[in-house]
Amino acid sequence: MSQQWTSRFGHILAAAGSAIGIGAIWKFSYVAASNGGGAFLIVFLLFSFIIGLAVLLAENILGSSTHAEAVNAFKKMMGRNWAIIGVIGVFSSWCIYSFYSVVGGWTIGYTAMAATGQLNITESSELSGIFTRFISHPLWPILAHLIFAGLTCFVVLAGVQRGLEKAVKIMMPLLFIIMILLIIVGISLPGSSEGLKLFLYPDFDKLTPQGVLDALGLAFFSLSIGLGIHITYSAYLADNKGIANSSMWVVILSCLVCVLAGLMIFPALSAAGLEPNAGPGLTFMTMPIYFAHLPGGNILAVTFFVLLLMAALTSAISLLEHIVAYVQMRFQWSRRKAGLIVTASIMLMGIPVSLSFGPMSNVTLGGKTVFDLLDYLTSNILMPLFGIAMCLIFGWSRKAMAFIPDNISGFRRHALLAVWRYIGPICIGIILVHGLIG
Repeated sequence: MSQQWTSRFGHILAAAGSAIGIGAIWKFSYVAASNGGGAFLIVFLLFSFIIGLAVLLAENILGSSTHAEAVNAFKKMMGRNWAIIGVIGVFSSWCIYSFYSVVGGWTIGYTAMAATGQLNITESSELSGIFTRFISHPLWPILAHLIFAGLTCFVVLAGVQRGLEKAVKIMMPLLFIIMILLIIVGISLPGSSEGLKLFLYPDFDKLTPQGVLDALGLAFFSLSIGLGIHITYSAYLADNKGIANSSMWVVILSCLVCVLAGLMIFPALSAAGLEPNAGPGLTFMTMPIYFAHLPGGNILAVTFFVLLLMAALTSAISLLEHIVAYVQMRFQWSRRKAGLIVTASIMLMGIPVSLSFGPMSNVTLGGKTVFDLLDYLTSNILMPLFGIAMCLIFGWSRKAMAFIPDNISGFRRHALLAVWRYIGPICIGIILVHGLIG
């Protein structure tokens, strides 16, 4: 690859940013609290540092050793026929970005509404109505989606050093600062200790088999593995030295954000006497009620939605970069041409995705809207298939094992091989089967 990170620190921040998305904020905390708090957290961390780290390391080894984006990396390492795995990853990224850009647009819309005081409301039914009307509107969420996609494109077109690396070196520290600020505000309120207990106390009696499966799925998806993004990002490294430590830091930062999200949300909701919702309901309908009860709530609400926007942007940048890197190599286009054409396709695809919450909500396939279909296809089929392929290749192929750095030896090497050969394929296979029959 012609471009490179200026430092490993830049690569770590960018890779962590790709993993840190809105899901870490609106899903992890709710699922944890519903499944024994600390008990779920323990299981999630185990899965993250065993299976997640192993798959992430495999992607990083492949990219940093071949210096090629996902499709060509598989060609260089395994031969021409294996390029299909990289194609699956790129296609998955395109599908995810098509609906993720729409959700990212919601954060822009809500940041604007918070700034103008439109969310200074204490009635959940009224906030629910605002959210429903906004996402089902035939114009405003599409406009927000286009702005979000345009912002992402602007960063990617600037290149690896002046675009990606510069952006994450600003956004990632700011993201942590905002989270810590909101945590301090939340835990300082009377009644917040119950929320801390709900999130952190390990109650294994409440950890259900579904909760364990959710922990496994979140450990896999929260690291942004199964797409090939980390192959592309690590291809911008000068060599594969220190790739194990870099991978470990990405897992640590990703898990840290999940924990900080729980510390940010549950003490706050407990202090306000609010019950958490899952998914978008938590961030767009429940949290504004909490802010409305606080002095300076408007400022805090704007700060919160800026946090969501940055989390969305760091993930979207990685998705677009991954796709653009392949398109550049495949058609021998300039970064500008590839970036603009890919972004145009995302902008167009995002329109029916957005309309699937409104005028096109009745347009379904197998009972799934356009949004749901893209989400189901990627999360339940394509990403698990990619993850299983990565494990089996590095676990059994001598060609792939030859690329493992020499400093990964002894116990660490044997442990990795055990995960790649047996533990990873079985666990990710469970995600695949559950997604297909669930």
